[in-house]
Amino acid sequence: MKPIQSGTGDRELYHRLFSLDQTLDELNPLYFEAPIAPPLAAEKEGKRVALEKVWQHFEALRQKRDWVLVESLGGLGSPITRETTVADLAWDWRIPTVLVVPVKLGAIGQAVANVALARSRRVHLKGIVLNCVKPCSNDDVENWAPVDLIESLTSVPVLGLIPHLSDPTDLVKLAQVASDLDLERLIPLG
Repeated sequence: MKPIQSGTGDRELYHRLFSLDQTLDELNPLYFEAPIAPPLAAEKEGKRVALEKVWQHFEALRQKRDWVLVESLGGLGSPITRETTVADLAWDWRIPTVLVVPVKLGAIGQAVANVALARSRRVHLKGIVLNCVKPCSNDDVENWAPVDLIESLTSVPVLGLIPHLSDPTDLVKLAQVASDLDLERLIPLG
């Protein structure tokens, strides 16, 4: 589920790539044309960010599925309304959360700042995934996003690294990359 989207992108890609028995509206219940922050896009279109509609779709999916994967709109500090961020929504909906940090200069600071925000908003942060949005070497990863330092500074486990994918629509490669992540840490014991 992509609760809110501004501009063309993820919902269209997911609908095209995956065999989901969901309509675009079920996949993405709140859509705005302008590719800007949702509160600004809503105002520009004379609408409001109707979180109750999004919640109803989320609850309906939870009733029909064993689990629901929710992909956010930007980072934890991204605004959903003028008063609410992604972190607030993650807490309000009690969504176990994985933080994705791009591997680039500043990744350590981004991880630390987002974990601090998650803690201040009481987000149930389960782990961090590093993502090479652009091609990066092992040295780049070690210099820009060293796992041991990020884990030491945040006390949050790094679940793995998504390497740069020249074709992010290659489902076989995506499955292989996902299988390399330490997702066992996400499953509660007992």
